[in-house]
Amino acid sequence: MAVVSTVKKNYYQDSMKLMQISQKLGALPSVKKASAIMATEANLKMLKETGLIKETPDSVNANDMVVAIEAESEKAAKEAIERLDSLLAPPQVGGTAQTEYKNFDSAYSALPQANLAIVSLPGQYAKLEVVKAIERGVHTFLFSDNLTVEEEIELKERAKDRGLLVMGPGCGTAIINGIGLGFANVVRRGPIGVVAAAGTGMQEVTSLIHNSGSGISHAIGLGGRDLSENVGGIMAMEAIKMLQRDESTEVLLVVSKPPSEKIAKRVVDIVREGEKPAVVCFLGKKFGKELDSKIRFSSTLEEAALEALKFVNGNGKRPALVLDKSGKKGAEKLIKSMDPKQRYLRGLFSGGTLCYEAQQILSPILGKVYSNAPLDKEYKLKDSNRSKHHTCIDLGEEEFTVGRPHPMIDATLRNERLIKEASNPSTAVILFDVVLGYVASPDPAGDLIPAIKEAKKIVKKRGHSIGFVAHVCGTEEDPQNLKLQEQRLREAGVLVLPTNALASRIAGWITKRGRVSGLRF
Repeated sequence: MAVVSTVKKNYYQDSMKLMQISQKLGALPSVKKASAIMATEANLKMLKETGLIKETPDSVNANDMVVAIEAESEKAAKEAIERLDSLLAPPQVGGTAQTEYKNFDSAYSALPQANLAIVSLPGQYAKLEVVKAIERGVHTFLFSDNLTVEEEIELKERAKDRGLLVMGPGCGTAIINGIGLGFANVVRRGPIGVVAAAGTGMQEVTSLIHNSGSGISHAIGLGGRDLSENVGGIMAMEAIKMLQRDESTEVLLVVSKPPSEKIAKRVVDIVREGEKPAVVCFLGKKFGKELDSKIRFSSTLEEAALEALKFVNGNGKRPALVLDKSGKKGAEKLIKSMDPKQRYLRGLFSGGTLCYEAQQILSPILGKVYSNAPLDKEYKLKDSNRSKHHTCIDLGEEEFTVGRPHPMIDATLRNERLIKEASNPSTAVILFDVVLGYVASPDPAGDLIPAIKEAKKIVKKRGHSIGFVAHVCGTEEDPQNLKLQEQRLREAGVLVLPTNALASRIAGWITKRGRVSGLRF
């Protein structure tokens, strides 16, 4: 293997662009690894530790971009580097010139009627640009991460005082007036307004709502810390109030990873003060099944979407999402082909909220479920690279994504882990998600299939089978097409389910060899 790197001075690119460049370079012939990152101290350290650079480049700073390639030969690595400029060049559409602005002020001067800004900068630079946006009366979608809690509170309080939203920091998804921001899916307009402190949680419920025939008025992201004790749900409560006033919104749907108990109660009180019916889904939190006639609590993303649809239908009915006969036969066939030594489930997720939901569903079925992002801190893995008993891994956590593309874009890391887990004779089932939408890989199922086939060969040599269970989060309107992605996985021998919750239940049922009473699927 040969390693080649290059530095582009004063060439800042946001994280989305860096992820796309890394993914495209990594897909070139003979390239094993590719990483396009900004030259921060932490990123340079990571590149050196992983062998993608031998020595730290001289005189680099956080505004410089570093691209490192590991390939089968030095020639292949250099050829990949030579492709870099073509990847950085803006697309030419119909000969229309594309104007670039170097800061918020110049961009706003060119488009003063704008009322929404997307900010994707290193955390230390992001705050100033958000302040500028707030001062101009502009809502902000803050994709940037690594702002302090104190900075987040300050920005959100400023925005609140002006009746504005700050979606973030670390906000990965939103849908405003039908326009998807970040990792969003293509969904139709409709009567359900979503507020979510969970990126893939938002993607899951909005996709399920679309696939069930309804649609979304707006989906407002909050960033993962908004409902923490420190931040206090500032934007969650403001977003709920906005949707309560919005004429196109008839039903509210509030989704979050496990929130602070105190803040969860405040958010529910704000929901109750409004006139519109609402569904509240706080993963990991228990409330009464029906808080009152207009507020329903859901324990899973699947149930949350279905309860919101029930409000829309207005007739007490909701669509059912169940395992068909062929799916159950496939699950039963898997059970019969497994060795008794295959006892454990391994979940490999690109979506953090989907990983949370899986743990919540699997724990009552399997018992202890370990994770790098556990529901219960008692079950946190000491080493995220080593599974323990039943394990669900969030491969989108920062420990895996610093200096490399997110797993929704680049399947390399998940493919390596998938083969590693299948090589363990104690692994019975591998559960995983495939997330579609803007920015995500153009063929995420296809990216995983070579590793799935390799894993099956490894297990077959031992004379056994291994279960692959998956859920594809997305819609047929997404660039990757939901049905096409599901079909590709089924042809590779994967059991594909319509929701992450159902996939988790089935995966647990297979792992327990069907010895689970009262399980609904």
